Amino acid sequence: MVLEYDGSNFCGWQSQRSGGSVQDAVEAALSKIACENIRVVTAGRTDAGVHASYQVLHFDTQAQRPMTAWVRGANALLPESIAVLWASQISDEFHARYCATERRYLYLLSNHPSRPGLNRGKVGWFHQTLDLEPMRTAAQTLLGEHDFSAFRAAECQAKSPVRNLTKLEITQLGDIIVFELRANAFLHHMVRNIVGCLIYVGKGKYPPEWMGTLVKSGKRSEAAPTFPAAGLYLTGVSYDARWKFPPFVEPPLASVLPRTSRPR
Repeated sequence: MVLEYDGSNFCGWQSQRSGGSVQDAVEAALSKIACENIRVVTAGRTDAGVHASYQVLHFDTQAQRPMTAWVRGANALLPESIAVLWASQISDEFHARYCATERRYLYLLSNHPSRPGLNRGKVGWFHQTLDLEPMRTAAQTLLGEHDFSAFRAAECQAKSPVRNLTKLEITQLGDIIVFELRANAFLHHMVRNIVGCLIYVGKGKYPPEWMGTLVKSGKRSEAAPTFPAAGLYLTGVSYDARWKFPPFVEPPLASVLPRTSRPR
């Protein structure tokens, strides 16, 4: 299955004893359709407040249902902030997490003196004017395969901190700065920690060269604080062509950002 969701009112993807996660809602809906207990496996666990326009999951079931039941039926049972976009029966060899070859995230940052109201929960926010050129220079330092320990949350459960970051681009759309990141996989809080460090460079606290020094140090304590979850979107998960997944597309920024320029 491919899902999209607004993570604002969820405690994250992963199931919690107290409920309130995206996984809890999805499993409850699918279990009703299957008339059996369904457990799902996802391509990546998103944190509380993080959104997705292309999240992938798989599950096993003995139930025989038409694909329309898994899509339309699930959508009739899910909260309005979660929607199934696509579903298909697939080989038992497929695994949503381990078969993924690339993940793509966008971080949307409102760079404006006043906090967002209309886009609250959908964008991050930084009030000082940022200089994008040194940020772009610093971003290039992170491309390639590195030990990203300096950008890794203390509670990260990944066995290795080494990741291959293939893309990190920074563009501007009105008052919104868009960070696009692609990698084979991401560490816990990696994107938000990278964004926080790039903002330090953009506001002039550190030169672009600081980013390379930070990577070599591997010390999380020397990096910027973790930036807020609002504004972070999982927008794509790639798989080998043999699995015949639909291509992920650009998120609907026009609907996420109804206004990209505000008077200062």
